[in-house]
Amino acid sequence: MATLEAKIIHTTIARDWREVYAFMAKPENMPRWASGLSSGLTRDGEVWLAPGPLGQARVRFAPANDFGVVDHLVTLADGTEVHNALRVVPNGNGSEVMFTLLRQPGMSAEQFAGDAGWVAKDLATLKSIMESGKDR
Repeated sequence: MATLEAKIIHTTIARDWREVYAFMAKPENMPRWASGLSSGLTRDGEVWLAPGPLGQARVRFAPANDFGVVDHLVTLADGTEVHNALRVVPNGNGSEVMFTLLRQPGMSAEQFAGDAGWVAKDLATLKSIMESGKDR
């Protein structure tokens, strides 16, 4: 497979990176800020099930780590796998959250831009939750 077009979408959050990571690394918190998972996640052994418009997806998250990695592999109902690279890194007294969006084969430029806007909106929601203390 050829390399895919990529876009890094990020936000700066005025909260210690370890606190942001602790919140983000819990799959049960994701529906609070990741709107694509707004209907929730259900644990099924080592994976999480996510209902969606294209059927039920299976989501496998990176194990807990000291590096701020919140990657997750989404396997769609048709078997397509999408690797979502999500990182939290220190930025002074705060943190930088970065999502690497890959333009999937067959995705139009308009769809890619729409996905980028969706991710930016989700990161803005995460920032609001973390900076307001509503994560507690």
